[in-house]
Amino acid sequence: MTSDPALGLDRFNALPPEEAADLLLEICASPAWASAVLGGRPFAARADLFEASDAALDLLSESDLAEAMAAHPPIGRPKEGDPVSAREQRGAASASEELKAELLDLNLRYQDRFGHVFLICATGLGAEQLRDALRERLDNTPERELRIVRRELGRINHIRLTRLAGPDTATRQDGADRPKDQGNGTAHRAPEKPQQPEEAEAAEKQEPKAEKQAPKDGGE
Repeated sequence: MTSDPALGLDRFNALPPEEAADLLLEICASPAWASAVLGGRPFAARADLFEASDAALDLLSESDLAEAMAAHPPIGRPKEGDPVSAREQRGAASASEELKAELLDLNLRYQDRFGHVFLICATGLGAEQLRDALRERLDNTPERELRIVRRELGRINHIRLTRLAGPDTATRQDGADRPKDQGNGTAHRAPEKPQQPEEAEAAEKQEPKAEKQAPKDGGE
Protein backbone atom coordinates (compact mmCIF):
# COMPACT_ATOMS: atom_id res chain seq x y z
CA MET A 1 0.00 0.00 0.00
CA THR A 2 1.40 3.37 -1.00
CA SER A 3 -1.36 5.93 -0.45
CA ASP A 4 -1.29 7.40 3.05
CA PRO A 5 -3.17 10.70 3.60
CA ALA A 6 -6.78 10.36 4.74
CA LEU A 7 -9.27 10.91 1.93
CA GLY A 8 -12.38 11.19 4.07
CA LEU A 9 -15.51 9.07 3.91
CA ASP A 10 -17.61 11.61 1.99
CA ARG A 11 -15.01 11.99 -0.73
CA PHE A 12 -14.53 8.22 -0.88
CA ASN A 13 -18.28 7.77 -1.38
CA ALA A 14 -18.22 10.29 -4.24
CA LEU A 15 -15.26 8.82 -6.14
CA PRO A 16 -15.82 7.18 -9.53
CA PRO A 17 -16.00 3.39 -9.09
CA GLU A 18 -12.65 2.78 -10.79
CA GLU A 19 -10.80 5.21 -8.52
CA ALA A 20 -12.50 3.90 -5.39
CA ALA A 21 -11.67 0.32 -6.38
CA ASP A 22 -8.00 1.22 -6.86
CA LEU A 23 -7.86 2.68 -3.35
CA LEU A 24 -9.51 -0.41 -1.87
CA LEU A 25 -7.07 -2.68 -3.66
CA GLU A 26 -4.20 -0.79 -2.02
CA ILE A 27 -5.78 -1.66 1.33
CA CYS A 28 -6.47 -5.30 0.49
CA ALA A 29 -5.25 -6.81 -2.79
CA SER A 30 -8.18 -9.20 -3.20
CA PRO A 31 -10.40 -8.02 -6.10
CA ALA A 32 -13.31 -9.98 -4.60
CA TRP A 33 -12.98 -8.07 -1.32
CA ALA A 34 -12.64 -4.70 -3.06
CA SER A 35 -15.66 -5.37 -5.28
CA ALA A 36 -17.84 -6.35 -2.32
CA VAL A 37 -16.86 -3.30 -0.27
CA LEU A 38 -17.32 -1.02 -3.26
CA GLY A 39 -20.85 -2.35 -3.68
CA GLY A 40 -21.73 -1.14 -0.19
CA ARG A 41 -21.27 2.55 -0.97
CA PRO A 42 -22.33 5.09 0.14
CA PHE A 43 -21.29 4.56 3.77
CA ALA A 44 -22.98 6.77 6.34
CA ALA A 45 -20.40 6.13 9.04
CA ARG A 46 -16.99 4.57 9.38
CA ALA A 47 -18.53 1.65 11.28
CA ASP A 48 -20.56 0.80 8.19
CA LEU A 49 -17.35 0.64 6.18
CA PHE A 50 -15.85 -1.71 8.78
CA GLU A 51 -18.90 -3.96 8.64
CA ALA A 52 -18.77 -4.12 4.85
CA SER A 53 -15.09 -5.05 5.07
CA ASP A 54 -15.79 -7.81 7.59
CA ALA A 55 -18.66 -9.24 5.55
CA ALA A 56 -16.54 -9.26 2.39
CA LEU A 57 -13.63 -10.89 4.22
CA ASP A 58 -15.83 -13.66 5.59
CA LEU A 59 -16.76 -14.65 2.03
CA LEU A 60 -13.25 -14.81 0.58
CA SER A 61 -12.13 -18.18 -0.75
CA GLU A 62 -8.66 -19.59 -0.12
CA SER A 63 -7.53 -18.32 -3.52
CA ASP A 64 -8.90 -14.85 -2.70
CA LEU A 65 -6.98 -14.88 0.58
CA ALA A 66 -3.85 -15.93 -1.30
CA GLU A 67 -4.20 -12.87 -3.55
CA ALA A 68 -4.53 -10.62 -0.52
CA MET A 69 -1.55 -12.16 1.28
CA ALA A 70 0.71 -11.94 -1.77
CA ALA A 71 0.70 -8.15 -1.48
CA HIS A 72 2.08 -8.20 2.07
CA PRO A 73 5.87 -8.18 2.49
CA PRO A 74 7.49 -10.66 4.90
CA ILE A 75 7.88 -9.52 8.50
CA GLY A 76 11.19 -7.71 8.86
CA ARG A 77 11.37 -6.72 5.20
CA PRO A 78 8.88 -3.92 4.40
CA LYS A 79 8.58 -2.79 0.81
CA GLU A 80 11.19 -0.26 -0.24
CA GLY A 81 9.74 3.22 -0.67
CA ASP A 82 6.42 2.27 0.94
CA PRO A 83 5.87 4.33 4.10
CA VAL A 84 2.76 2.38 5.04
CA SER A 85 4.37 -1.06 5.25
CA ALA A 86 7.42 0.53 6.93
CA ARG A 87 5.18 2.05 9.59
CA GLU A 88 3.22 -1.16 10.09
CA GLN A 89 6.45 -3.09 10.64
CA ARG A 90 8.17 -0.42 12.71
CA GLY A 91 8.55 -2.80 15.64
CA ALA A 92 10.81 -5.12 13.66
CA ALA A 93 13.01 -2.33 12.33
CA SER A 94 14.83 -1.82 15.63
CA ALA A 95 15.64 -5.52 16.09
CA SER A 96 19.24 -6.60 16.55
CA GLU A 97 21.00 -8.26 13.63
CA GLU A 98 20.72 -11.57 15.45
CA LEU A 99 16.98 -11.18 15.91
CA LYS A 100 16.53 -10.09 12.28
CA ALA A 101 18.33 -13.25 11.16
CA GLU A 102 16.07 -15.33 13.38
CA LEU A 103 12.98 -13.64 11.93
CA LEU A 104 14.21 -14.41 8.42
CA ASP A 105 14.82 -18.06 9.29
CA LEU A 106 11.39 -18.39 10.92
CA ASN A 107 9.74 -16.71 7.92
CA LEU A 108 11.34 -19.24 5.58
CA ARG A 109 10.28 -22.16 7.76
CA TYR A 110 6.73 -20.79 7.89
CA GLN A 111 6.54 -20.37 4.12
CA ASP A 112 7.88 -23.88 3.59
CA ARG A 113 5.21 -25.27 5.89
CA PHE A 114 2.15 -23.27 4.81
CA GLY A 115 3.05 -22.07 1.31
CA HIS A 116 2.38 -18.39 1.91
CA VAL A 117 3.80 -15.37 3.70
CA PHE A 118 3.42 -15.11 7.48
CA LEU A 119 0.62 -12.58 7.96
CA ILE A 120 0.08 -10.73 11.23
CA CYS A 121 -1.21 -7.30 12.19
CA ALA A 122 2.22 -6.01 13.21
CA THR A 123 1.11 -2.53 14.26
CA GLY A 124 2.17 -1.97 17.87
CA LEU A 125 4.09 -5.24 18.17
CA GLY A 126 7.82 -5.43 18.92
CA ALA A 127 10.32 -7.68 17.18
CA GLU A 128 10.33 -10.19 20.05
CA GLN A 129 6.53 -10.46 19.94
CA LEU A 130 6.62 -11.02 16.19
CA ARG A 131 9.26 -13.72 16.64
CA ASP A 132 7.21 -15.41 19.36
CA ALA A 133 4.11 -15.37 17.17
CA LEU A 134 6.05 -16.98 14.34
CA ARG A 135 7.36 -19.70 16.63
CA GLU A 136 3.91 -20.41 18.01
CA ARG A 137 2.08 -20.48 14.70
CA LEU A 138 4.57 -22.85 13.08
CA ASP A 139 2.93 -25.62 15.14
CA ASN A 140 -0.59 -24.87 13.84
CA THR A 141 -2.46 -27.07 11.43
CA PRO A 142 -3.07 -25.49 8.01
CA GLU A 143 -6.78 -25.21 8.84
CA ARG A 144 -6.18 -23.34 12.08
CA GLU A 145 -3.57 -21.13 10.47
CA LEU A 146 -5.99 -20.15 7.71
CA ARG A 147 -8.49 -18.98 10.32
CA ILE A 148 -5.82 -16.90 12.04
CA VAL A 149 -4.70 -15.40 8.72
CA ARG A 150 -8.28 -14.31 7.99
CA ARG A 151 -8.52 -12.69 11.43
CA GLU A 152 -5.18 -10.87 11.08
CA LEU A 153 -6.05 -9.64 7.59
CA GLY A 154 -9.25 -8.19 9.00
CA ARG A 155 -7.28 -6.27 11.62
CA ILE A 156 -4.92 -4.87 9.00
CA ASN A 157 -7.85 -3.86 6.79
CA HIS A 158 -9.48 -2.00 9.67
CA ILE A 159 -6.36 0.02 10.39
CA ARG A 160 -5.89 0.92 6.74
CA LEU A 161 -9.57 1.77 6.24
CA THR A 162 -9.39 4.07 9.26
CA ARG A 163 -6.53 5.96 7.65
CA LEU A 164 -8.44 6.15 4.38
CA ALA A 165 -11.72 7.35 5.90
CA GLY A 166 -10.21 9.76 8.41
CA PRO A 167 -12.20 11.14 11.38
CA ASP A 168 -15.78 9.92 11.46
CA THR A 169 -18.28 12.77 11.31
CA ALA A 170 -21.33 10.53 11.60
CA THR A 171 -22.56 8.97 14.84
CA ARG A 172 -24.45 5.70 14.85
CA GLN A 173 -27.09 5.17 17.50
CA ASP A 174 -25.68 1.77 18.37
CA GLY A 175 -22.25 3.30 19.00
CA ALA A 176 -20.69 0.78 16.64
CA ASP A 177 -17.84 2.97 15.43
CA ARG A 178 -15.33 0.24 16.01
CA PRO A 179 -14.19 -2.77 14.02
CA LYS A 180 -15.96 -6.06 14.47
CA ASP A 181 -14.03 -8.19 16.96
CA GLN A 182 -12.23 -10.86 14.97
CA GLY A 183 -10.43 -12.45 17.86
CA ASN A 184 -10.28 -9.97 20.75
CA GLY A 185 -8.60 -7.41 18.47
CA THR A 186 -9.60 -4.08 16.97
CA ALA A 187 -8.01 -1.58 14.66
CA HIS A 188 -6.77 0.39 17.66
CA ARG A 189 -5.13 -2.11 19.97
CA ALA A 190 -2.30 -1.44 22.35
CA PRO A 191 0.91 -3.45 22.02
CA GLU A 192 0.27 -6.92 23.29
CA LYS A 193 1.57 -10.40 23.14
CA PRO A 194 0.07 -12.23 20.14
CA GLN A 195 -2.97 -14.13 21.30
CA GLN A 196 -3.57 -17.82 21.37
CA PRO A 197 -6.00 -19.13 18.70
CA GLU A 198 -9.67 -18.91 19.59
CA GLU A 199 -10.20 -22.34 21.12
CA ALA A 200 -7.88 -25.19 21.76
CA GLU A 201 -8.34 -28.01 19.33
CA ALA A 202 -8.00 -31.69 20.11
CA ALA A 203 -4.42 -32.75 20.61
CA GLU A 204 -2.75 -33.40 17.32
CA LYS A 205 0.30 -35.37 16.46
CA GLN A 206 3.10 -32.98 15.81
CA GLU A 207 4.19 -33.03 12.20
CA PRO A 208 7.85 -33.40 11.37
CA LYS A 209 9.62 -30.06 11.25
CA ALA A 210 10.76 -28.85 7.85
CA GLU A 211 14.49 -29.08 7.43
CA LYS A 212 16.29 -25.82 7.91
CA GLN A 213 17.52 -24.38 4.64
CA ALA A 214 19.65 -21.48 3.55
CA PRO A 215 17.65 -18.22 3.21
CA LYS A 216 16.41 -17.63 -0.33
CA ASP A 217 16.48 -14.25 -2.04
CA GLY A 218 13.18 -12.46 -1.47
CA GLY A 219 12.00 -14.93 1.17
CA GLU A 220 8.84 -15.83 -0.73
